[in-house]
Amino acid sequence: MPDSPLAQTVAALQTRARTELAELVTFKSVADYAQFPKSESEDAARWIADALRAEGFQDVALLDTPDGTQSVYGYLPGPADAPTVLLYAHYDVQPPLDEDAWISPPFELTERDGRWYGRGAADCKGGMIMHLTALRALKEHGGVPVNIKVIAEGSEEQGTGGLERYAEAHPELLAADVIVIGDSGNFRAGLPTVTATLRGMTMVQVQVDTLEGNLHSGQFGGAAPDALAALIRILDSLRAEDGATTVRGLAADATWEGLQYSETDFRKDAKVLDGVGLIGTGTIADRLWSRPAVTVLGIDCPPVVGATPSVHASARALVSLRIPPGTDAVDATKLLTAHLEGAAPWGARVAVEQVGQGQPFRADTSSPAYASMAAALREAYDGQEMQTSGLGGSIPLCNTLARLYPDAEILLIGLSEPEAQIHAVNESVSPEELERLSLAEALFLQRFAAGR
Repeated sequence: MPDSPLAQTVAALQTRARTELAELVTFKSVADYAQFPKSESEDAARWIADALRAEGFQDVALLDTPDGTQSVYGYLPGPADAPTVLLYAHYDVQPPLDEDAWISPPFELTERDGRWYGRGAADCKGGMIMHLTALRALKEHGGVPVNIKVIAEGSEEQGTGGLERYAEAHPELLAADVIVIGDSGNFRAGLPTVTATLRGMTMVQVQVDTLEGNLHSGQFGGAAPDALAALIRILDSLRAEDGATTVRGLAADATWEGLQYSETDFRKDAKVLDGVGLIGTGTIADRLWSRPAVTVLGIDCPPVVGATPSVHASARALVSLRIPPGTDAVDATKLLTAHLEGAAPWGARVAVEQVGQGQPFRADTSSPAYASMAAALREAYDGQEMQTSGLGGSIPLCNTLARLYPDAEILLIGLSEPEAQIHAVNESVSPEELERLSLAEALFLQRFAAGR
């Protein structure tokens, strides 16, 4: 770590950062109220609002967004005529999945092997703590040199678009010269990285019906069309023999020209079992950041335990399609729907319903803000140069902000490097990454203000 006075202050704030992250992780703020009480999310939102007020933020508000969740907003005024920077994070988290598979309780921050474990530690409650730490450090070294807006979203993981629609209805609220999205991560721990592209996403539910009701497989099997078998064939048609995504009419041959990802590193990061091959063609970076990728997220069918000898009348699946920059999500949804309907065997009836959608995003990495961030990351990471990568995931709000504020510069940084295992069991954050990125953000705000 650097040894500057600002770096020393950030280091001294790490104990407080850990304490506050532990408090924030305790809230089971999954924005799916069929799984977790809404009060858990509301309590997390109030915690963030209280933290902003304690730091002198004005106009702190819990925004009731159209999807039934809350986002937290606050404004911290800077010097006269200073630019405005919007800092984004989200406090909602993914469900913990199999809690028994966690080595330590998912909603209890636990230190182990030099990392802090807990759901949301990296994605993205740690991002909120990163913002707070950077601002606190600046306040001890001459003050925050810009106007700061903070927005903490309450439903990013659900993709229900509440904050997007709220921002569209109140376009003045989040207006800024620069927007720092604290919800991505370094390509690898210790390698300073900004995210230049995000894949978009469309999500559809496909329902297959073949019979008026289930039938005895001994009496009717062999001639009666099985809806589950039909669904399996439809889903299989979405992949080539090598596993590459093949949606008819959807381009899948783009290449990635930036930072590359070795197959050896990818296998290690993805924890691919020995002897199991990777899917798709092209480089790993091509497959992750420049090409579409389909995933079957779930299938409604009888579980093995309790299954009866039946030919199934109906079956249903939830299908996600990640979409690279350069492809319109609306067009991709139409192509995916047509493919699913056209792949049905035996005249099976297919109904496709869209349940989520977000456009891909590409940042302008030639902007002045990126130059300020490159210098800040170089100092925070002991002279290492900033790298530029893509991100296979989606942050739909980015495109909404880019459309509402076309002159704003948007940067993506964060704590979700591969070892963090976001969305999986045993999610964790690296304390060193939290410290370095908090310092980098503070340095960025200083450099950006000075360069205006």
